[in-house]
Formats: sequence, structure tokens, C-alpha cells
Amino acid sequence: MRIANSDNRATMVLGPPGDERLLDIATASSGRFGPELPALYQDWAAFTAWAAEHGSDIDSAATTALDRTALGAPSPMPRQVFAVGLNYRAHAGESGFEAPTGLPPVFTKYVSSFTGPDTEVTLPDGGNVDWEIELVVVIGQTGHQIDIASAWTYVAGLTAGQDISERVSQLRGPAPQFGLGKSFPGFSPQGPWLVTPEEFDNPDDLELGCGLDGEELQKGRTGELIFSVPALIAALSRTVTLYPGDVIFTGTPAGVGVGRDPQRFVQPGQRLDSWIEGIGELHQRFRAAADRK
Repeated sequence: MRIANSDNRATMVLGPPGDERLLDIATASSGRFGPELPALYQDWAAFTAWAAEHGSDIDSAATTALDRTALGAPSPMPRQVFAVGLNYRAHAGESGFEAPTGLPPVFTKYVSSFTGPDTEVTLPDGGNVDWEIELVVVIGQTGHQIDIASAWTYVAGLTAGQDISERVSQLRGPAPQFGLGKSFPGFSPQGPWLVTPEEFDNPDDLELGCGLDGEELQKGRTGELIFSVPALIAALSRTVTLYPGDVIFTGTPAGVGVGRDPQRFVQPGQRLDSWIEGIGELHQRFRAAADRK
């Protein structure tokens, strides 16, 4: 099942790639679920049970054409946002660190940076803006002290995300500011929709990557994660309680700009295209701050 945030309404995505259509969930369920995504996650188990029971009864005539410009982040108002660093060995190496052996670095991205999949992003003055394609997990039920074996049952679904990062403010001393350096407006595009785990042959091993103006810069597989999705959920839940709609950015593979020699960063007018197998694509165009309308 694919769930999209279209004009702040929860919708089911139907049809093959390139010919997707949307079904408004509140309308299809006669108001039982939705209309917004946060309400859907609060009743996720009941919703998925309803969808499984009534999926064959859905009236395709009630669908509308997909408009990607109307899509927002699949979980637009999470209570908590977790971002994981150094979760691929090659990326840890290019960053100058040993691969973590305990819980990897965890920080937050602020919800004000959330957007949908196709956006225009303003480059901060004096900044060095970098790319980081990441698999993003959305939690579907409350959990604390979750064991690895059951962790996937706490996942509502997966989506694609970019952890866009401004390296000057992120790394400026006396102590790094990861959360702020990664939370400028538009720095957390996600989408194009949420895909539930059963849709994948193997949700633990998906190809992901990104390119700038058609040049491939990152390519990897989530099977290379040091801490898998279940391991991250179990580790985080040993400290915090996870809530429906919570968002976890799981880390990025090698190929970021700050790790290159010479270093390389996004320039005004460039386009960043990102993808994850079985989920879809993100498209960001960048402009200089002086071009802000």
C-alpha cells in the first residue's frame, strides 16, 4: 500500500508508476479515517485492517489524477524526528571517523524544514550545502523497549528523504550544530509517498542514490546499513518512547560533497535528483538567497 499527503489530506496511491491516481481516504472510509495524515497514524492498525478488508471494493472512478506539486511530507507533523549519522561504513570513512560499534550518532531535524518531494530550495548566504540521500522510516504504533525481532511491526512505512546539510553552520565550533545546520527551510524533502513494508520483496535491502544535474554522486543499498531499521528502532526505544508518525532518517551512504577531494557543494541553478528502489524519486532545484522572491 502507498499513502500520500496530497494538499494535507491522506490519500491512497493507486495505479502503476507513471500513471498513479489518488483516492481520498476520508471520503472512501466515510469519514472513519483521516482526513489528515497525523490522524491516520494515530489509528494505523485499524486503518490497515480496514484497507485490507475493503481494498477490493475501492471504486477506481472515485480517484483523482496525481499532482506531484501538491504532495507534502508523508508524516508532516511528527512528535519526534530522529536522524542517524555514520550508519554506512564507507560514509563514516569519508567523514574521518571509525564506524560506530555502539549506538551511532543521533540528532534531530526540525519539522519546519519538512517539504514534499518536488521543491525549490534557497541556499543560505555563505553556506556550503551538501546532499545526503536517506531511507526514512515512519513509526506506526507507540513502543518502548522494542526488541529487534518485532521492530518491523512498529513501522507504518518507508519513504525517501534528503538530509540536506549546510556544512559551515553544522561544523562551526565550539561544538557542532547538526540540528540547525540540517534544518534550513526545505532541507528535509521527503516522499513521494509512504510505502508499507509488505510491498517490498526485502525491506532491509533497497537501492538508493542521488545525482546532481544528471551526474550520479551517491549509490548504495540499505542492506549496507551498520544498524538496520530494526536495530535502530530497538536502540532508540531503549531510551525514548516512539510514537505514531515519528520519523527516523536512517543515514546516508558514501559520496557526500564534504567527503570529496576537493570538496564539492550545491550551486545555484543545480538540480538534485534522488531515488530509492520501490519508493520513488525526489527532485530539488536550488537558488541563491538573493533570488528569493
